[in-house]
Amino acid sequence: MYEDRIRCAALRGKITSAAHAARLVRDGMLVGASGFTRAGDAKAVPLEIARRAREESEPLRITLMTGASLGHDTDRILTEAGALARRLPFQVDATLRGAINRGEVMFVDQHLSETVELLRANRLGTLDLAIIEAVAIDESGGIVPTTSVGNSASFATLAERVIVEINLAQPQELEGLHDIWIPGRRPQREALPITHAHDRIGTTAIHVPREKIAAIVISDAPDSASTVLPADEETALIAGHLIEFFQHEATRGRLPKQLPPLQAGIGTIANAVLSGFAASPFEALTIYSEVLQDSTFDLLDSGKARFASGASITLSAQRQAQVFGDLERYRDRLVLRPQEVSNHPEVIRRLGLIAINTALEADIYGNVNSTHVGGTHMMNGIGGSGDFARNASYAVFATKSVAKDGRVSSIVPMVPHCDHNEHDVDIVVTERGLADLTGLAPRERALNVIENCAHPLYRDLLRDYFRDAAALGGHTPHRLDQAFSLHTRFALTGSMLP
Repeated sequence: MYEDRIRCAALRGKITSAAHAARLVRDGMLVGASGFTRAGDAKAVPLEIARRAREESEPLRITLMTGASLGHDTDRILTEAGALARRLPFQVDATLRGAINRGEVMFVDQHLSETVELLRANRLGTLDLAIIEAVAIDESGGIVPTTSVGNSASFATLAERVIVEINLAQPQELEGLHDIWIPGRRPQREALPITHAHDRIGTTAIHVPREKIAAIVISDAPDSASTVLPADEETALIAGHLIEFFQHEATRGRLPKQLPPLQAGIGTIANAVLSGFAASPFEALTIYSEVLQDSTFDLLDSGKARFASGASITLSAQRQAQVFGDLERYRDRLVLRPQEVSNHPEVIRRLGLIAINTALEADIYGNVNSTHVGGTHMMNGIGGSGDFARNASYAVFATKSVAKDGRVSSIVPMVPHCDHNEHDVDIVVTERGLADLTGLAPRERALNVIENCAHPLYRDLLRDYFRDAAALGGHTPHRLDQAFSLHTRFALTGSMLP
């Protein structure tokens, strides 16, 4: 009866199979599932939903919302089964991405702090069902999450019914790492009382009325491992430019010698840049972020970081085995929160975060495209980068200066899709150098970005563009007949180079 995992005896009678629990799902439902960047995702019931959609004659298409991306190819399997009508707020699956770009699945790209705000205000409809992975159910019936909190707490609170997946592969030592605090309804909401990254303000479990728990499913599958690549020469250079800049800021008295908390977005570049701080002169670092990646534990192990707060733990296979096999070593230095707390503008601004996120491309004025290739084709989504960039004390966007063996420049005259406009971007950095855009007018920003961040292959092209645009005048000079010339050339020839 899994007494150690389901300690509330009154709920043990709810144990059932994943197939039986999936019968609670009906066509047209709005379903919220746990999972944030491949961590803590429900692993059994979604696959049974896909099986039903694939095998049964009755239509079964749902709107699926999560915290962020899912592991175990769940999005691919649901897409191939035709089970997804609508998906939000983030994804990373190639098959789902193709369906989104063909218009077969309606994808709503949202700031990760906003999804449950809209749900709470009933602007997305009624949440019919929540599917939440848990490490345990405590004596009072509280649901103890696994390796992510994400939107799980609010989904469970707002849903009509809840399915809990108890995952035996997740270590029980995760219990106690979570800090569950859900904002009240507006406009009577109280302030969010976090003044330090290590503050705990909530509970260690998600509490819902017991009668809402409609089924308990037992699963036994570890999280999917992160696919983040290790640092390379170029990402090491990016980290070096940033660390040198922050050293200068501290020397000038603009930053304390003990830096404010760091945030790093998901992905190879941001993870590698954060790892670079292990070789920096900065000590006693704290992290207040969404995703705690390998780099977080590199810094904790090196003694450079003393505490890390996030919404999920997403690790490579090797790191996953090491960290989850020795959680006691990290217990007093970690906390996992709901993403509407980890990404809350009030806290980000109060703590004065340094936010480091990744750009697909940036233009010469500092506008950043994080999501759309060629301005039209969705990659993954904006994620939490906008939550942090708008409110951080230093909003950094990092990218390699070129892609596809130099055939694509990541610095362009004008981004064809803008996720972060120039007002929210303080620093653009590539392996070529760093452009500090703070306090600069557009014409000054353009020269700074071109000379410091662009690859030599494209620098003259960008200089010529800016010279011709400036001759036409304007506060933010552009030649609209040439603004997308690099993108047009790439579409026609496979290279932005002439």
